[in-house]
Amino acid sequence: MMPDRVKNVERIIAQVPFGGAQRRDLERAELHKWSELEIIRVETESGIVGWGETVQHYAWGKVDDTDSVIGKTTFETMWDDRLGPGLQMALFDAAGKVAGVPVYRLIGDKCRDCCAMSYWHHDMAPQQYADEAKTAVELGYVCMKIKMRPWFDVRETIRLISEGTPDDFRVDGDWNEFLNDAGTAIPVLRELESLFPKIKMWEDPIRRDDGAGNRHLRSQVDRPIAHHYQFMQKRDSLELGGVCDGWILNMGVEECMRQGNTCRELKMPLFLQFVGTGLTAALSLHLSAVLKAAQWPTITCHELYEHNMCTERIPIVGGYARVPEVPGLGVEFDETALEKYRVEEADHTIPKHLIRVTRPCGTRIDFARTEQMWEFYMAGNQPVDEWGCHTELLDDDGSADFAKIHAQASVSPVMAQA
Repeated sequence: MMPDRVKNVERIIAQVPFGGAQRRDLERAELHKWSELEIIRVETESGIVGWGETVQHYAWGKVDDTDSVIGKTTFETMWDDRLGPGLQMALFDAAGKVAGVPVYRLIGDKCRDCCAMSYWHHDMAPQQYADEAKTAVELGYVCMKIKMRPWFDVRETIRLISEGTPDDFRVDGDWNEFLNDAGTAIPVLRELESLFPKIKMWEDPIRRDDGAGNRHLRSQVDRPIAHHYQFMQKRDSLELGGVCDGWILNMGVEECMRQGNTCRELKMPLFLQFVGTGLTAALSLHLSAVLKAAQWPTITCHELYEHNMCTERIPIVGGYARVPEVPGLGVEFDETALEKYRVEEADHTIPKHLIRVTRPCGTRIDFARTEQMWEFYMAGNQPVDEWGCHTELLDDDGSADFAKIHAQASVSPVMAQA
C-alpha cells in the first residue's frame, strides 16, 4: 500500500460571534477578538479530510507554514508543535482517519473513558456571573472557573453563585496574579475559603516568579493552588518544597505530552486550558484521556460561541464528557456553519466606550481600555483586596464631557469623586 500523503492544505478565516447576554463583557475585556478563527482543512491523496482551528488572538501559536507538510504523510508531521494549533490539529484528525483510530490511540495509552470539564466565562458583575453559573448547571457542568478581579466584588460574586447552584457545584478562582504578594493574598483567600466551601482551587493568586511568596502562601491556605506550567521554573518548584499543588497546560500536543508526563512523575495533577470551539474541545478530550495527571477539569470555552462549529454539541453529564471513539478527533465539522461565518477579514471594531470602576469609598476611575486596568492594578495604584467595587461599560453618548474624559483616559486613567 502506498503511503497516504497530504496533497492540499486550505486556510479559511471565520468569525464566530459569542452568544449569550454577556457579549458586552467580552468586548470590555477585549476578548471579542477570540471570535476570529483560522480553520485548517487538510486533504490527503486518498481524499481523507482533517479539520483544525486556531483562535487567532489567544492560541499558543499561529500557523505560519503549510507548504512544509505537502507531500508528506500526516504521521511524519503531526507531532511538530511549530506548525501551530490549527494545522497540527487537522493533521492529527486526518491521521486518525487514515489509521481508522481515535486520536488518543496515536498519542498514548488511555487511562480514562470520561474527562472532567469545567464551564468558564470572563470577568463580569456578580449577578451576571450567577446567571452564567445557572447556565453551566443546565448544560451539565458541576464546576466553573471564574476570573477574580479587583474591579468587581468577588465576595459578592461567589456568594451569589453559591446560593444559586446545587450543593455539589464547585468554583475555581483565577486571580491572574492580581493579589500581587503573599501578604495581601493570605487574608483574602482565608476569608473566602471560610465563607464559601464551594471554592475548590486558586489559580495564579500572586506573581508566578515569586517562589518564596508562593511557597509561604501555599502553607497558609487550604485550597490547592495551580500555576501555568510554562511560566514556572521546575527546579525552583522542587527545591523550594513546592510553589503550587498542580499545573495548567496549554501548549502544542508534543509539549503537552512532555509536560503532562513530567506532572505524572512529580505526582502533581493538572488541567488543560485550550480555547476554541468543538474541534478544540475534542482534542482536549483525547489528551486528557492519556495524561494520567489530567485529573482537574479541562477549560475549553467552547460553550461561549454562538456555534461550536460541529454538527452536534459535546454532551456533558455530571461534569464529564466521554472521550470520542470515532476515528480522528471524533466530531463532525459543520461545513454549513463554516460558510455562514466565513469572512475575508475579521472585523473587531466596537463602539468607543469608557470603563468606569467605582470603589466603595465613592472614588471612580475611568479607563479607556482593559489593558490599562491590568497595568494600573498590577502596579498597586489602587487596593486589590477591598470589597464593594463595581464596574460599568459606558458607551459614547456623543457629549463633550464623554469626549473630554475619553481623551484624558486614553493617556492615563482618570480619577474623580463620584
